[in-house]
Amino acid sequence: MAQQDRALRTREALVESAAEIFDREGFSLASLAMISSRAGVSNGALHFHFASKAMLAHAVAEAAEQRLTRLTGRYEGRFPGGSLQLLIDTTHDLVRGLGEDVLLRVGFDAARSLHESGASAGSRRLWASWVRETLERARGEGALRQDAPADAVAAALVATTLGLGVLTQSPPVPRADTVTHLWGLLLPVLEAGGVAGRLMPSGTPAAAD
Repeated sequence: MAQQDRALRTREALVESAAEIFDREGFSLASLAMISSRAGVSNGALHFHFASKAMLAHAVAEAAEQRLTRLTGRYEGRFPGGSLQLLIDTTHDLVRGLGEDVLLRVGFDAARSLHESGASAGSRRLWASWVRETLERARGEGALRQDAPADAVAAALVATTLGLGVLTQSPPVPRADTVTHLWGLLLPVLEAGGVAGRLMPSGTPAAAD
């Protein structure tokens, strides 16, 4: 059991280290030696878990999708503010994550780091799908205008949040303020009359705890 735990920790360290190196160097310049050195393991240990750099890139993409799924599912089934407010809060969470979490950022392919490896940017597709589903739930709840195009809004949010994640990696750009301004612009054209003025572009204070 202890040996299995060590193997799992080694694999996780390699995936995290690969994300950092891909983010910093790009896929083509990243080497397995860089990755193993960053993880503090031997090249032999790396090859035991991953036969190639491409396999590592696919593992990074898969781990990032799992991390995104946890992020979007954080409030599911227990969020009192409704689906549109849930989308606002989760957008704040995601942009913060893209700025701070290298695995999430590289999985989103924010730096085009995985493109050359053949690994797909599945996180973007997952985010777009979740945004569309959440918008449709908000429409069913009467919070989203009936004429608001969920597909177009989802595409815009995917592009915008991805861009904000790149722009906010380095201080002093205030991530929360930027996302708040974004939602301040979007809400007047999205929210139905019954909820106008009740939604919080800055996110729900309790949700950030």
